[in-house]
Amino acid sequence: MLMVVSPAKMLDFTAGPDSAPLTVPVLREETAILAKAARRLTGPDLKRLMGISDALAKLNRARFQAFDAQSEDGVQAIFAFAGDVYRGLSARTMDRAALRWAADHLRILSGLYGVLRPFDAIQPYRLEMGARLKTRRGHDLYAFWGDRLAKVLDGEVAGHVDPVIVNLASQEYFAAVDRKALNAPVVTCHFNQLRDGEVRPLGFAAKRGRGLMARWIIDNRIDRRDELTGFDSEGYRFHPASSNEIELVFVRDPASSA
Repeated sequence: MLMVVSPAKMLDFTAGPDSAPLTVPVLREETAILAKAARRLTGPDLKRLMGISDALAKLNRARFQAFDAQSEDGVQAIFAFAGDVYRGLSARTMDRAALRWAADHLRILSGLYGVLRPFDAIQPYRLEMGARLKTRRGHDLYAFWGDRLAKVLDGEVAGHVDPVIVNLASQEYFAAVDRKALNAPVVTCHFNQLRDGEVRPLGFAAKRGRGLMARWIIDNRIDRRDELTGFDSEGYRFHPASSNEIELVFVRDPASSA
């Protein structure tokens, strides 16, 4: 079983634990192509491309100018991302055994790197999967990555006890995985809230739920899809009436978890 999560815009490049190795991203030759394309863009170009402020455009232009796709230095991806998903995951509190298990069962989708393993060294960047960065392969990153991400994930999940992809990523990122090219089955998890007796989407707060579930899977060494319904962190409970074989819904009741 292989979990897939999205990256985060927020970064923390504090060094990871000494016991965590640094590995090289598997698609770094593809990353070099994208970095070269991004390096040609001006600050105003980046501002338009990603809908960011002048200050962020200036920062990210400097990042792309300094980016070295062949470098094996950086911070491990599991520690470098610091958004809501990663606050739920809380990787810096994992012990060595948990990190080793995560290395075999967790992958991070990335606009720039494609697919990242937890210990893959990354450099500071910002490039959302939905960005319309033009390359010879097309007008956006979905065209650029094509079926490459699906092929990597199929290779990574092969040999697992239950070779299924657990989708804990956002729609923007998982849409980059060509489902027609993906052989492994996919189970997508959703995180909702009970309000006034109705199950309602959590919106941005669902990001933390994805991270919490990833951490729960790692801590409990969950490796079969039929065990996923036991997730119960921070008041979440499986909601069978809203679920099916490929869509699992987890609901939190604020009243009961207060």
